[in-house]
Amino acid sequence: MSGFEKKFGKYAIKNLSLVLIICYAIGYVLEWVSPWMLTFFYLNPYEIIFHGQIWRLVSWILIPPSGFDFFTLLMLYFYYSLGTTLERTWGTYRYNVYIFSGMLFTILGAFLLFGYTVLIGGEAGIALWGIYGDFYQLATRFSTYYVNMSIFLAFASTYPNMQVMLFFMIPVRIKILGIIYGAWLIYQFILGSVVDKFVIAASLMNFIVFFVTGRGRVHMTPKQAKRRQEFKREVKKSNRNTRHKCAICGRTEETNPELQFRFCSKCNGNYEYCEEHIFTHTHVQ
Repeated sequence: MSGFEKKFGKYAIKNLSLVLIICYAIGYVLEWVSPWMLTFFYLNPYEIIFHGQIWRLVSWILIPPSGFDFFTLLMLYFYYSLGTTLERTWGTYRYNVYIFSGMLFTILGAFLLFGYTVLIGGEAGIALWGIYGDFYQLATRFSTYYVNMSIFLAFASTYPNMQVMLFFMIPVRIKILGIIYGAWLIYQFILGSVVDKFVIAASLMNFIVFFVTGRGRVHMTPKQAKRRQEFKREVKKSNRNTRHKCAICGRTEETNPELQFRFCSKCNGNYEYCEEHIFTHTHVQ
């Protein structure tokens, strides 16, 4: 991804989590002013293909995840905290890629489900995407709900040992909550309908790609994340040509792109080492 980051990183949206919450706020206002208006915003492949309503490829992001109440505010603040922490840890570009890939997979899943329903049901399948009563039937199933949950799963994978206060009283490691939610998703996927399978798989595909390609290399503690950010700032100030350099052998990601570099949590300072010296060096005290 580094090559793409160098080319397109300048276009990444900073504080993307806040942008998403602002979109939800707009959706809540529209829902309050005129609930019927939201029917023109749903991700509906039928309307996009046959009626040219291409704005639906983007407007579905405005659909709020649930009704507005005090617990919704807590949920939005929770996901804002998780998202901003991930953005600081991964970097703005990588966090943008993660969120927008989740949205892209959701759009792809909606069109695949539309094709499936048409192939299996014909005109009856098309009718499932039409308006029944006052709302669409299948189009409402595709929203940012699972995209938000993918943020939670990514956070649990990145900070598995961080503790959160469940119900504001019970301390629990976030990886436990991630495992419970992951098991629940698998249960829903196996026993759910075909529509459930499409929705869950499409919306969480970005986390699956992230998990497979990461292969466990993204785990870090908040202190390590802080040192990483401090190191990046120091690198930027000193105008170095490389971002990673081993404190023992001096090799960098430019001279040895096949190496991985990690910070040592036991050294007193921002010392980074290559994979050959991370476990064999003498800790700096």
